[in-house]
Amino acid sequence: MNKFHVKGVVKLSLAKFEIFSTVVELGSLTKAGETLSLSQSAISHAITSLESEWGFSILNRGRSGIHLTNNGKRILKYIRDILMLNEEMVQEIANINGLEIGTVRIGTISSVSIHWLPEIMKIFNEAHPTIEVKLLEGDYDAVENWISTGLVDFGFVSLPTSQNFEVIPLKKDKMLCILSNEHPLAEQNEISFEMIKEEPLIKSKKGSDNDLKRILKENNVTPNIKFELSDDQAIISMVRNGMGISILPEMVLHQVPTNVRTLKLEGENYRTIGIAATSFKSLAPATKKFIEYLKSWLSDPSHNKK
Repeated sequence: MNKFHVKGVVKLSLAKFEIFSTVVELGSLTKAGETLSLSQSAISHAITSLESEWGFSILNRGRSGIHLTNNGKRILKYIRDILMLNEEMVQEIANINGLEIGTVRIGTISSVSIHWLPEIMKIFNEAHPTIEVKLLEGDYDAVENWISTGLVDFGFVSLPTSQNFEVIPLKKDKMLCILSNEHPLAEQNEISFEMIKEEPLIKSKKGSDNDLKRILKENNVTPNIKFELSDDQAIISMVRNGMGISILPEMVLHQVPTNVRTLKLEGENYRTIGIAATSFKSLAPATKKFIEYLKSWLSDPSHNKK
């Protein structure tokens, strides 16, 4: 490819970039069109136009849905970086003119969504009604992937992360053992790892079990895994019915049934909840404001107990 053609490849089209990113996020031309208030033909034309300009396909369209090509995967991160930088510029221009606008995109885990975000978002929205906050909820692995691909500005994670992000620790959350009141160990004041080595363990699915795996490894326990479930309440229900024991974060155990016993594990075992981003310094003004509110809210001792 000659130099002249390479220059032609990089012609900027933010609207097309937004369309491409949205199609990938939603996995559908139709859903992207509904979200962006565009016809499906307009969405398809934008994707085809990008492929024509760049000289390679970026999406595979089949009966099973929309999938990124290998070249599409290579280019997506750059597209989202450009869109993020544009958002930062738009917000900075608004700030210079005394206006307040923007969108904050956050990756979150269920316990944070339940305990922290409703009140924080209510307070933030009252103070900054023209700033939109969007949430994407998943497990630890999903949130880290969204951060690395630029789908979210920052995300709530368990530390340490598996990727080289900038991080801010927020809270230490105890890991506790739960079992049925009828379990032989229910009368113990504290559970040792020796006691639970052979017990059938009901655990979170891969992607949400990082803290459990770390704790078991540190204490030389090879778990006797009976079930792997994606929903915390399903795990608690299984324990309640005597199907096994589990180890979960304290924030998840705010409303356990009366016939489920929550016991301390020997030693100091906890997960550290934090936020992560590729770079906190380069975040848009609206996102930095939200993080300021988050840290201020958590600095109140009554909130940090949640």
